[in-house]
Amino acid sequence: MTEPSFTVRAARPDDSRACYDVFLAAITDLSRRVGAPWDPDADEVWTRVESMYAMLAEHAVEWWMAEDGHGRVIGYARSLERGDLFELSEFFVLPDSQAAGVGTQLLDRAFPLGRGAVRAIIATTDTRALSRYYRAGTVAQFPIPALAGTPGAKSGNGPLDRTVEAVAATPDDLGALRELERSVLDFERGDEFRWLLEQRSGFLYRRGGEVVGSAFISPGGGIGPAAAADSELMPVILDHLERHAAEREIAEVTLDVPGPNVAAMRHLLARGFKMDPFLTVLMASRPFGQFDRFIGFSPPFVL
Repeated sequence: MTEPSFTVRAARPDDSRACYDVFLAAITDLSRRVGAPWDPDADEVWTRVESMYAMLAEHAVEWWMAEDGHGRVIGYARSLERGDLFELSEFFVLPDSQAAGVGTQLLDRAFPLGRGAVRAIIATTDTRALSRYYRAGTVAQFPIPALAGTPGAKSGNGPLDRTVEAVAATPDDLGALRELERSVLDFERGDEFRWLLEQRSGFLYRRGGEVVGSAFISPGGGIGPAAAADSELMPVILDHLERHAAEREIAEVTLDVPGPNVAAMRHLLARGFKMDPFLTVLMASRPFGQFDRFIGFSPPFVL
């Protein structure tokens, strides 16, 4: 029997850059194949996502990587667990190492069958990966289009709803952030909120003293996660975030909107936001959450 030409081992925190390089190679190849070519400066993007990779490394419950016979990292997979939700955050293999058994071994370790009351993946439209995810016990639930637009370009003269007050979120608000997201998604991201408060501008939205929404926006204009007690509040939250970005002269805001979030989608399209051809899909072992009032993490590694 021929021995496999690669080995799989548990990853370490100092493997983050190598994993990022695999991610970038796989995504640029896929984006070219789906007609949405992306050719970024690898080091420039790394400076923006390095802290996120550190956060994912800290919170991962499974993180495995594959190396070829020369010690080159050719693939990796990682998962997180938040209560009953078991989520595959990343699964990438270098284009020249795909279809060689690498993906199967990585997925078996990072996303084993039978684990998690709810299993979820934000998947690309790569057909080989999608077939693996079906075999891993998940089913396509809905698309998650990515949208981008110039902040403030279509804004009116005043906020959409003056009864809603936006206030900056602080570590004292961790309980409120967790409780709101739990009410929307049936789980909460726990200490990930601490990282979000350190890395992004966070807001709570109150009406009559009651917390009715939350949202984060990165210095580069990435919106998410955002949650609302009612779907009709999503345009109000997005209107505020757009104004916030315009005041700080952020050139473009981007976000990934779950397909069921009709209020957010129609609001953004009316504002002149455009959909990106690169699409992701939520796959899960069963339906969960109320995605008509939720916008996920940006970039869309996890919910």
